[in-house]
Parts: sequence; C-alpha cells; structure tokens
Amino acid sequence: MTGLGLAVLADVIAIALLAYGIYFRRYHRRDLLLAYVALNVGVMAVTAMLAGSGAGMGLGLGLFGILSIIRLRSDSITQEEVAYYFVSLAMGLVNGLHPGPFWVAPALSLLLVGLMYLVDHPGLTARSRRQKVTLDQAYPDVRDIQPALERLLQADIRYFVVLELDLVTDITVVDVRYRVRADQPRVAPSLRALNRFAS
Repeated sequence: MTGLGLAVLADVIAIALLAYGIYFRRYHRRDLLLAYVALNVGVMAVTAMLAGSGAGMGLGLGLFGILSIIRLRSDSITQEEVAYYFVSLAMGLVNGLHPGPFWVAPALSLLLVGLMYLVDHPGLTARSRRQKVTLDQAYPDVRDIQPALERLLQADIRYFVVLELDLVTDITVVDVRYRVRADQPRVAPSLRALNRFAS
C-alpha cells in the first residue's frame, strides 16, 4: 500500500472514531456528525490533490484562506464543538499531506483522536458547569449575587459576571461558572430563578 493509500485509510478510521465513536456518543448531534466527516474528507482530498500536483506555497495558502472564511453557522455551536471542527480539519490536512515516513500521518491521527477522547472525557470535569442564569430579582450590590446563585444552583460558585442588571423589569442576568457538589445530581438544574431561590 502506498503512503497516500495508508494515509487515506488512517484518515477514514480516525474521523470515524472521532465523529461517531467520541463526538456523537457524547453530544448526539447528527448534523455536526455529518459536518465533521464532510470537512475532514473534503480537506484531505483537496490537500492530497495539491500535494501531488506540485502546487506552490501560494496555492496552499489560498486553501487556508478559503477555509478561514467558512463560518460555523448553527443554532448553538459550543467551544467543545468548535474544537472538534478544528481537529477534523487538522486530521484532513495531515493525512492529505502525509509527510515524512509512512507511519507519521496515521500516528498523528491516532494521537489527535486519543487526545480528544481524554481531554473531552465526561469524567474529567463532570462536576464543572457554565450557565447563563436569569435571576428574577435585581441585585445592584454584586456581593448579594453569589449567595443567591449558591441557593439556586446548590453548587460552589467559582466565578460569575453580571451581563445585565435591569431595575425596571427587576432581573439580573449572570454568566456563572460553578462546581456541582458531590451530593448533588450531575444533571444541570433549571436556570430560571424563582423568587423562593433568589430572595
């Protein structure tokens, strides 16, 4: 098997593991599963064609320029999902170029998949959360917000930022990062604060 053939096989296995074996089983978004596979295979095909044609550096930079203007349009793309986009793109480039000895591209692909499996593993940060919380009470004094959030979320508040303070409608919108206590369930609670929690 040629170096390119081995790289193509390694890429197909790697993107299957990344997109279906890891991402889909954790996030269950079929639309992004398709997007990751299409991006990876498309980038690999174009890169392999450019690498095999002896195209100059300018054409390669043009490819990066085209990719850079692609906007990730979705209802809600999290930073985790952007990371999967980047790794899918990186694996396509690595296997399309298949640099050095024949084993380099498969090894790099395996390394990227393994890193994503470990770094995004649910057990690693299972109790850490980030939410946008709307409290139905205005808190002009920022010192009153943390106790209200702790009562609402039943969690240890690590950091928060006030996004909106509306004294007319009597609400406070907060971006909060917190850690779920060991005796609490790991399912995120409802984020609409009620008077009995906020007061």
